[in-house]
Amino acid sequence: MVKKIGLITSGGDSPGMNACIRAVVRTARAEHIDVVGFYRGYEGLIDDDYIHLTKSKVSNIIHRGGTILKTARSKRFMTPEGIQMAVDNLQKHQLDGFVIIGGDGSFRGAQELTKHTTIKTVGCPGTIDNDLVGTDFTIGYDTAINTVVDAVDKIRDTAESHDRIFVVEVMGRDAGLIALRSAIACGAEAILIPERKNDLRKLLDRKKTWRQTKKSRIIIVAEGDENGGAVGIGNLLKLEWPEFDIRISILGHIQRGGNPTCMERVNASLMGYYAVKALQAGRTNEMIGIVNKEVCYTPFKDAVKHIEELNPEMLRILDILSA
Repeated sequence: MVKKIGLITSGGDSPGMNACIRAVVRTARAEHIDVVGFYRGYEGLIDDDYIHLTKSKVSNIIHRGGTILKTARSKRFMTPEGIQMAVDNLQKHQLDGFVIIGGDGSFRGAQELTKHTTIKTVGCPGTIDNDLVGTDFTIGYDTAINTVVDAVDKIRDTAESHDRIFVVEVMGRDAGLIALRSAIACGAEAILIPERKNDLRKLLDRKKTWRQTKKSRIIIVAEGDENGGAVGIGNLLKLEWPEFDIRISILGHIQRGGNPTCMERVNASLMGYYAVKALQAGRTNEMIGIVNKEVCYTPFKDAVKHIEELNPEMLRILDILSA
């Protein structure tokens, strides 16, 4: 019998986290389960900084970006002392289950936590990078790529007006999934991403073609690109192509903010609902995901393995459409 559960949002914030919080709380309360939310992720769990979450406390948050529970990356949780303090507080509140909304680092923390407690623990994938195995879309990814597309559409207006090349940097230190999908959506002429090495020479070889056929040129660069991100690429192109007017634009943290999209709110709500149902079914140490419109459960140890290869067909489509 699950009577009381804990809830945190951890790691980088992502649009849709509030929708997931709302779904967890309202589903739990419908089943007469109490919910304790801890502020600032594992940091708040260590400090026992908490709030009793009720249906009224999660009213009017489904449309808001960020997270009402705040979030943080906790160095203290990486120590044996910090982990023990977190476990002690879980037990102090007599929790039967624990829900973590976060990404790769958050689930690695969850794996460590479950080594020291028998409290059932499940996760909802909250990260704009979409770099977790076991779900088609993580919470925050759809909103982030729509933010990128909107920004690049505006950048292209000035690129066409001035016949410029814009090198646009998007988030993705280890993964190029934001860059890939947004590049297709906004008709970018090229992308540079961590998963596909040595594409710089191929880009430089397109100089003549671009001069003859393109009114504007947009290059999407993931921040984890081996050539130094947008600044490194932009400075190199200025040396190689002095005849072009080259500008650099780093979108930065605007990709984390904003109201979540419709798809985001629905997916986050489904994941929050099924997180509670998973705990009631006795599931633990798993991430809730949606693959091919079906809810699925992936062990944390498998979910956190980074997707090293992007869909080759998506890359080929981008190359054809951007030519």
